[in-house]
Amino acid sequence: MDEASKGSGAGIDLVIFDCDGVLIDSEVISARMLIAELAAHGVTIDMAHVARHFLGRSYPVVLQNVRETFGIDLPASFEADYRARLLAAFDRDLKVMPGVSEVIDGLRVPYCAATSSSPPRARHSLMLTGLAARFEGRIFTASEVARGKPAPDLFLHAAARMGVAPARCLVIEDSLMGLRAARAAAMPVVHFTGGSHMAGVTLPEDEPDPDVTLTGFAGFFVQFPELANPDLSRTESVT
Repeated sequence: MDEASKGSGAGIDLVIFDCDGVLIDSEVISARMLIAELAAHGVTIDMAHVARHFLGRSYPVVLQNVRETFGIDLPASFEADYRARLLAAFDRDLKVMPGVSEVIDGLRVPYCAATSSSPPRARHSLMLTGLAARFEGRIFTASEVARGKPAPDLFLHAAARMGVAPARCLVIEDSLMGLRAARAAAMPVVHFTGGSHMAGVTLPEDEPDPDVTLTGFAGFFVQFPELANPDLSRTESVT
């Protein structure tokens, strides 16, 4: 996205949403549970560590990072137990990101989701938050590509499946890994900071700046007026 069209939506034919931390306010649940689960095995991390190293990455990559960083081999049952407890926590506490449904319904261009979550977790999360019907046939997961984020593979795969050139895709991401992946795919990118897990979290100084930073979906069509469906009123689109 050149300087003249940053934040305008000009030249955008597809919006690619990340799922966790963008469509759904899930990352704070996942992070707190992971911190607690690892503490039980003698590994001490905080939210800042999770944000820098884990957000946007698939679960197997997270476990590999833990093993390499802390020199610990977690029990074989750790992943299955963690996933089961996490899904139970989602059933209790998961919420759709405020305003995102209205943005999706107000778009004049196609959209899809590209996530590091497993297909079952992504489907379950979207069902719980009432987004499943909106993303039927248009959600792509890291299981479909050779390399997950921060490699560009998943975003390029989503663009190809949706039939849109990468440069004409707008990515909405919360994580460092997702921002790096969008940059590697040569796609304009929005850093979404409206999730509960982003409170007090800032990008490291060595990270490239996103094209736009969005603190909540109420401001989406203010930043990108050209992406609003002209048949819908602006009030309907941003509430």
